[in-house]
Amino acid sequence: MKKKPKANGKSAVNHESTLKLRLYVAGQTPKSLAALSNLKRICSEHIDGKYELEVIDLIRNPQLAQGDQILAIPTLVRNLPVPIRKIIGDLSNVDRVLVGLDLRGQENQVTDKSPPQRSRAMGAKL
Repeated sequence: MKKKPKANGKSAVNHESTLKLRLYVAGQTPKSLAALSNLKRICSEHIDGKYELEVIDLIRNPQLAQGDQILAIPTLVRNLPVPIRKIIGDLSNVDRVLVGLDLRGQENQVTDKSPPQRSRAMGAKL
């Protein structure tokens, strides 16, 4: 159940797969426009074209908010890879967005030696 190949030969679940993102906005408000602009910048700088972005305007289609349980806007939802992650706000804090999309953690796993030490410490407390 780990990695199932798709018809195109790529794995359905891996870190190199395409991110599926949905940005829920409310019309052309300043926060909605800022969120879209910030997200496009973050994607171009950090994701390198490996993403699909769908922008959903809840002014035009309010019923679409129910599917992802959207309570505030703007909200970014990452549907793939699982687990689903949500980030609320204008996405101006790049580090917070990268952590929220689980992209910052992948970079740190290569260079940071502290997570194994933390896991040992947690194991000792249990």
